[in-house]
Amino acid sequence: MLRTAVADDCRNMGTLDGCTSIPSMTNPNSPPGLIQRYREELQARHYARRTVRTYEQWLRRFLRFHGMRHPREMGSAEVNAFLTHLAVEAQVSASTQNQALSALLFLYRKLLERDLDLEGVVRARKPQRLPVVLTEEEVRLVLQRLEGSEALVAGLLYGSGLRLMEALRLRVHDLDFNRQELTVRNGKGGKDRRTMLPKRLAKKLQIYLEKVRTVHKRDLIDGWGAVQLPYALARKYRNAATEWGWQWVFPQHRRWQDPTSKQQGCHHLDPSLIQKSVRSAVLAAGISKPASCHSLRHSFATHLLERGQDIRTIQELMGHKDLKTTMIYTHVLNRGPLGVASPADFL
Repeated sequence: MLRTAVADDCRNMGTLDGCTSIPSMTNPNSPPGLIQRYREELQARHYARRTVRTYEQWLRRFLRFHGMRHPREMGSAEVNAFLTHLAVEAQVSASTQNQALSALLFLYRKLLERDLDLEGVVRARKPQRLPVVLTEEEVRLVLQRLEGSEALVAGLLYGSGLRLMEALRLRVHDLDFNRQELTVRNGKGGKDRRTMLPKRLAKKLQIYLEKVRTVHKRDLIDGWGAVQLPYALARKYRNAATEWGWQWVFPQHRRWQDPTSKQQGCHHLDPSLIQKSVRSAVLAAGISKPASCHSLRHSFATHLLERGQDIRTIQELMGHKDLKTTMIYTHVLNRGPLGVASPADFL
């Protein structure tokens, strides 16, 4: 009776923690469970793999918080209670609470086709922090202490205003050396955009890509020179995964296995490698600011503003949806947008 009850719970709840431990009760012809359907719905809408994994973790946490009750039995009150718990007891940041909210909104609105009443939720406070910006000299000191692919990635973060994952997900065909521009595909918000390709990086990138291409040719001979393609392109263009234009600009040096298909191939560099290298370079340069990879992107926008570039152009280069997001850089300028100076400087 107990095994039957647990098996029923597994069928009702989906593939949840602990439910896959009864293989004899699993029917291969049964409909997919809740979490599997949730995952497939996210994938069908082209959510990034990392987002799918994060949303799934929030769904599991929500279910465990309410004693593994099925979401159909719950609604706004339970969602509000979970979000309030995150803010009050877990004391998560505002961005973390918003991430959990987005995961649950997707569950109810897209999968269960129900709306939620979120009145009364205790929201985590979002601190008003100014971005950490490096001076031009500090940027120079940091970049001088980086080598190889780490130096090129960091150079694009500052020279093109890219987010870290945008730089790591660049494909060879995204770089246009003739027009001195690069294309960011499926950036934040699922949008594509073009931004500048710094002249001082172009030659170094071309030399670097020649080495990458040599390794790619050797990998093809060894049988694992394919990369993962977005959406259904692998089915539509069967040879695209091994074509040079689709290869990562910054590939890993070791084989990568697709967790879904188990096929081996090439993947881009892990972001933690760049994050650690940049942080080490900041410390080695004697910079006391809590600077990170994202500080190079902040510095890109700030230094353009200092040179008189208009805010709308910077918004487009940064890929900001709202101009208010870009306007924050006016608060970290050495001089305000109106050229305001401190009265103490006139004494």
